Amino acid sequence: MQTEKVIEHIVGWLKDYATNAGVNGFVIGISGGIDSAVTSTLCAKTGLDLLCIEMPIHQAASHVTRAQEHISFLKSNFSNVTDIRVDLTPVFEEFKTEVSLDGNQATVDMALANTRARLRMTTLYYYAGLKGLLVAGTGNKVEDFGVGFYTKYGDGGVDLSPIADLMKSEVYELGQFLNVPNSIMKAAPSDGLFGDSRSDEDQIGASYPELEWAMKVIEEGKTISDFEGRKREVLKIYNRYNNSNKHKMDPIPICEIPSDLK
Repeated sequence: MQTEKVIEHIVGWLKDYATNAGVNGFVIGISGGIDSAVTSTLCAKTGLDLLCIEMPIHQAASHVTRAQEHISFLKSNFSNVTDIRVDLTPVFEEFKTEVSLDGNQATVDMALANTRARLRMTTLYYYAGLKGLLVAGTGNKVEDFGVGFYTKYGDGGVDLSPIADLMKSEVYELGQFLNVPNSIMKAAPSDGLFGDSRSDEDQIGASYPELEWAMKVIEEGKTISDFEGRKREVLKIYNRYNNSNKHKMDPIPICEIPSDLK
C-alpha cells in the first residue's frame, strides 16, 4: 500500500466533502483505539475544525488513558483540534431504571452494550448540529462489510466513513505513518461496550488478521470445503457473523407497493 498517498487521498476526500456540504469540519468519538485514532488524525490534517469527544460509560481505565493521550497528541500537533468530555454514565444508569432488565442475562447485557453505542451516537449528533460538523465514522472494511461488528444506529450511525475501504492491518499501517501513540498501536482492539477488558477477538472468536484472510478467500470464490482445521473454523465464524449481520450491511428493506395498488 502506498501509505502516504492513501493518507493524502483520504484527507483530500474529507476536505472536499466537508467543503461541498458547507460545514465547518468534523466531530468524532475518541475511544482509545486505533480506528478512532487514525480517523481523527486524518480529519485533523484537513485543517478544518475537529471536535474530539470522550464519552465514558463505566469505561475501563486503560481506554480512558489512551483516549486522553491521543487527544493531547492531536492538540499539540494541530491548532484546529478541540475536545470535550461528556460523561454518559449517569445517563446510562438512569436509562436502566426506566426499562425492563428481565430476561436472559446475556441478551440483556448485549442490549445494554448497544445502548451505550447509541447514547454516544446521539451525543455526537447533538454537537454536530450545534457546531455545524459532520460525524466521522471509524469503522474499517472488515468490521463494516465483513462481519458487521458494530452497533446499528450506534457507531454505525455516521455521516461519512473515511477508513471503511481499509482493512484493519492497513489502518495500522496508516497509524504507524501518522505517529499514533504507541500505547494505542499495541493495544488489543476492543469496542469497550461492556465496561471490562474483553477484546474484539474475545467476542468474535477470531483475530482481525484471520478475519481479513477469510474475507479475501471468500471474495476469491473459495468455500469452507476448501479448508481444514483452524482455517475452516475461522471461515465458519466469519460466515456466521456475515450472515447474521446482513441487516446492518445491506440497505434497509423497503416494501414496494405494486403500481396497480396505488
